[in-house]
Amino acid sequence: MTRPTEPIELLGTDHRLAAAAPLPDRFVAALASACATTTDLAATADASRDWWPLSMHWALQGQVLQRAAVVASPTSVDEVAAVLRACHEHRVPVTPAGGRSGVVGASVPVFGGVLLDLTAMQGIVAVDAVSGLVEVWAGTFGPDLERELRAEQGLTVGHFPQSFDIATVGGWVACRGAGQYSTRYGKIEQMVAGLEVVMADGSVVRTGGHPAGAQGPDLTQLFLGSEGTLGVITRVWLKAHPVPPHERRAAYAFATFEDGLEACRRILRRGATPAVLRLYDAPESQRGQGGDGSYCVLLVLDEGDAHLVDAVMAVVAEECAGARDLGDELLEKWLHHRNDTSALQALTRKGFVVDTLEIAAPWAALPRIFDDVRTAMMAVPHARAATCHLSHSYLDGACLYFTFAATPPADEVEATYVALWDAGSRAVLAAGGNLSHHHGVGLNRSRFVAEALGSSLPVVQSVKDALDPHGVLNPGKMGLRSPFGEVAWP
Repeated sequence: MTRPTEPIELLGTDHRLAAAAPLPDRFVAALASACATTTDLAATADASRDWWPLSMHWALQGQVLQRAAVVASPTSVDEVAAVLRACHEHRVPVTPAGGRSGVVGASVPVFGGVLLDLTAMQGIVAVDAVSGLVEVWAGTFGPDLERELRAEQGLTVGHFPQSFDIATVGGWVACRGAGQYSTRYGKIEQMVAGLEVVMADGSVVRTGGHPAGAQGPDLTQLFLGSEGTLGVITRVWLKAHPVPPHERRAAYAFATFEDGLEACRRILRRGATPAVLRLYDAPESQRGQGGDGSYCVLLVLDEGDAHLVDAVMAVVAEECAGARDLGDELLEKWLHHRNDTSALQALTRKGFVVDTLEIAAPWAALPRIFDDVRTAMMAVPHARAATCHLSHSYLDGACLYFTFAATPPADEVEATYVALWDAGSRAVLAAGGNLSHHHGVGLNRSRFVAEALGSSLPVVQSVKDALDPHGVLNPGKMGLRSPFGEVAWP
């Protein structure tokens, strides 16, 4: 059975926040009667972290932000329901977790309590090959899903995030993830046909199930992106496509990032949707695409029916006619190295602050965001780099993905990290971008939610209050109120 991947070595079991409230008497025993549990110190500490880059610095200091009191590992929907009923009844916080590949602290149990590990619920339940629907447990890891679908059904979901090897289907859905082929296949919210969700009180609901329904609000979209704060996703029905029979690749060099943005915009406005359309600024082109620092590289790949692919690539070629053709060799290199995260761990061990900030905005706002975010980040003391690429494109806009680094003194790592995020996020919001494109909100972005949502935040809070009246589901996240107090970070 595939298990979560350790982000970096954890050199201790201490926690940075004040000790969480102790669990009620006999609660752990009652929980153990519902499913497998552990209170082992090392196991609970390791399960209480994800791939949040700041938490990697803490791990090297022998700390997690907070440690769950107990890890529960259900193997069925009934066991998940039993755990949630117990937490609801005893008012114990419960934090759902899958592969823990998130990078914003969404699965960190900031008030202790129960860490609900869903990775024992793995595998494909059923496939409707005629309709192209796949029923899968939420704890299933991406490679296992795709391997079985391709080998036994000749199907693919088409969802390939950078975290593909270490992330679960439930995590994709809970954070509104996006794969690197999303311009062709869509983000995860376009791929989900229905959900099974266990509510805070242990009741079970099923959403969706019919294409293009007009029978009231779409509850599937309510739970998508809710990061475990409204319910726990246990099963997912995904739309699948035939394995593509044809593929074409191309790469182009643009004089400026703005020129490349305009070409991408024109490609999408003409109705072409290549699976991969990735534009790198000059520093990233030099660092990862073999450039010399004087041009911006656009990588293009499409797959599917040969007639459709040829038409898409013809549009791409026309809209890139003013750029230099780089051939297709760069795509092979990118395909082999696109999920490599070894540099993150290596730089963290050297004391660097390194992270990424991904947002989306209308095409008209992207040039300003490209300039303003880099300028704001580089104004932060100790900043070393702020670079950018376009990673996902849509009819009305695109995702810009910023990578930033700093070299602060050891005692200023956390302050520098917070300052960089403050500078970048507020520059995005001021220029008309959204708060997150696919990494989600979690803990790290919670402080910006009120600013990002404005008058709609009370509506979200009212939904939370109605579905989780005791506030036990993943408290302290998404900028929502917590009955357990304020989060003492940052």
